[in-house]
Amino acid sequence: MSSLRTSRTRLVAAAATAVLATLSLSACNDGTGTQDEGIGSSTSPSSAAPSATTAPDSPAPSGSSGGKAPSAATGSSGAGSAGGSGSAGGTTAPEARTPAPKAPASSGKPVTCEGSTTKTVAAPLTRPVNHMLLTVTNTGSKSCYLYGYPAVRFGEAQAVPPVIEGSQPQAVVTLKPGESGYASVNLSATDGSGANGYTAKSLTVYFQGRSGNGSVGAGAHPSLPATGLYVDDSLKVTYWQQSMDDAVSW
Repeated sequence: MSSLRTSRTRLVAAAATAVLATLSLSACNDGTGTQDEGIGSSTSPSSAAPSATTAPDSPAPSGSSGGKAPSAATGSSGAGSAGGSGSAGGTTAPEARTPAPKAPASSGKPVTCEGSTTKTVAAPLTRPVNHMLLTVTNTGSKSCYLYGYPAVRFGEAQAVPPVIEGSQPQAVVTLKPGESGYASVNLSATDGSGANGYTAKSLTVYFQGRSGNGSVGAGAHPSLPATGLYVDDSLKVTYWQQSMDDAVSW
C-alpha cells in the first residue's frame, strides 16, 4: 500500500514538472519564433527616435542660424532686409533727403551802384519829345542801391542839372544782379523857351552815395547819337526809378 502511494506521488511530481517546463517555454517564445529577452534588456522605441537637437521642428540652439532672424544690433542682414525695405530686426528704410536749395545769384551785402559794376545806356525818346532814357543794369555779383538821381554832364558843362522833385520814389531803387533801373532826362524846352542851347556829343553819368552829397565810385560814359543831342538850360532829370514807365512819365 505504501509503495503504491509513493509511485503516485512521483507521477504527480513528474506531471507538475512537465507543466512548468511547458509554461516556461511559452513565456520565452512570443509565438513568432523570436525569443523575448526580457524588458530589462530590450531597446526602447524612444531610444531609436532622433535627438531633440536634430528634429526638424525643434528650435535652433542659442547662437545658431537655424531659422531665427538676426538681431538688428548685430548689423547682419536678415531675409527681409534686402534692398533696405525693412529688416527682420525692426529697422526702417532711411528717409529721403531734400536736395539743398541753390545758392542765390546775389551774394554778400548790397553795395552802392556805380560805373564799375553797372552798364549805362542812353537812348533818345520820341515820346515824350526832347527826352532821353537812362538805363542802368547791374553787372556785378551783389545787389546794389541806386541812390538819389543821376548827376549828368553833357560835354564840358560845369553844372549838374536839377532834379524833378515830384519824381522821388517811395523807396531806394535796389538792383539785383542783372536787373535794371531807370531815369529820364528832359533835354530841352518843348516850346523853344529854353536858352543857352547847344549840341552835346558826349555824356558822363555820376552816381550818388547814400548821403546824396557828391558822387561815389566811377562814372559811366554811355554813347550818344553821332549827331549829338540838343540841350538847353531847361535841362533836368528824374530820380532813379524801379520801372521804365515811372521814369518816362515825367
